Amino acid sequence: MHCPFCKATDTKVYDSRLVSDGNQVRRRRECLTCQERFTTFETAELVMPRVVKQDGSRQPFDEEKLNRGVQRALEKRPVSIESIEQAIDNIKYRLRATGERELSSLQVGEEVMRELRSLDEVAYVRFASVYRSFQDINEFKEEIDRLAKRDRSSDNA
Repeated sequence: MHCPFCKATDTKVYDSRLVSDGNQVRRRRECLTCQERFTTFETAELVMPRVVKQDGSRQPFDEEKLNRGVQRALEKRPVSIESIEQAIDNIKYRLRATGERELSSLQVGEEVMRELRSLDEVAYVRFASVYRSFQDINEFKEEIDRLAKRDRSSDNA
């Protein structure tokens, strides 16, 4: 690790702690040359599968695109930032857990809808309307009816 102050390469770790639910390590370091102290954060770099689009093209997984889609669906909804971050982490975990090197964009969309359905039903319908290209009000009604039926069956269970 290079010192951010003098660019020396000799630094010493004098404190390490787990942060972010154990997904990150915070390290306090001291430069052996200038004695300045600084903090670094270390996370595991996990490779996400490539995404195969409907036209057959392949692209790297884009976490920012996932974030934007989820954020747009949840815009002006009463959902905490922590819940949104957890939902995105859940989606990424399930996509990695498939063990596949490539996933279809449909699989990614279905995981997003699965997570939004449990997080906020309005956001779910918003996302589904764009994702499934709803053409008219009847498609919205059918999706809402499916949600209502699902809620009734889970209440009776």
